[in-house]
Amino acid sequence: MPLIRSADSCRSTTPNGVMTTLASPTQGGATHAVWRVDMPAGNTGPHHASDGEQVWTFLTGGATVELDRETITVEPRDTIVMPAGVSRRVHADAESGFSAIVAAPAGFEVYNPGGTTAADACDLAPKGTDRLVPPWVL
Repeated sequence: MPLIRSADSCRSTTPNGVMTTLASPTQGGATHAVWRVDMPAGNTGPHHASDGEQVWTFLTGGATVELDRETITVEPRDTIVMPAGVSRRVHADAESGFSAIVAAPAGFEVYNPGGTTAADACDLAPKGTDRLVPPWVL
């Protein structure tokens, strides 16, 4: 069905935040995934990379984004494009945390850059060269 009611949105909780699926192949039959990220103050997401471009628009709060060895500070209403194949890590503002809307190709995979086991992409335990599709984009 093309209409996804707010009450029907799927939520995925990790130790770092909550992802709420707004549209995906299994939610609305979309060819792109759209989700909301709510990350509490001071939390940090995992270091990982994605094989699909992601576009993040920050709604509230702020964050520092490590993107391919560059550190970018974002505020509400800022948008950051995270290219495919580039390592990234998002740190929520220590005082406010943040909320963001993210869009990406449905079915993209996340992985640990460099094939190391030092990071845990999306806190869902891919190790080494393992790849996975995050549940909020299915």
